[in-house]
Amino acid sequence: MIQYPGTGYLENQDALKAAGVDEVLMYCVNDGAVMKAWAEDQGIEDSIVTFMGDPAGELTRELDMFITHPGPPSVGLLGRTKRFALHAVDGVIKMINISEKPDDPAGDDFPESSCAPAMLEALKAGKDEL
Repeated sequence: MIQYPGTGYLENQDALKAAGVDEVLMYCVNDGAVMKAWAEDQGIEDSIVTFMGDPAGELTRELDMFITHPGPPSVGLLGRTKRFALHAVDGVIKMINISEKPDDPAGDDFPESSCAPAMLEALKAGKDEL
């Protein structure tokens, strides 16, 4: 499972494991040193959560998750990733939830659909196909 850094994945790791999730990868368009420091700050060591950087935005580009709304670039936020969560099995994307609204292109104000509780609910309901 890959998720843009957000809430609930560390706290819900036991429920995620029970739902069949082996690992949660959190990333953003940033360098590895920043992500390592953030991981240490968040206390993810010995958990199923791994923080990763996407410094050149390659993964974000391949997933078509760059924010294209003019708002963030207008305040200097270039190359920002949308807030999203996806569930993949053996490299195949089974489900994706994007927290994006016309007035909230980054999904920061309404992140619920990409947070752990929403993903757990979808997994438990058997939603495993796009």
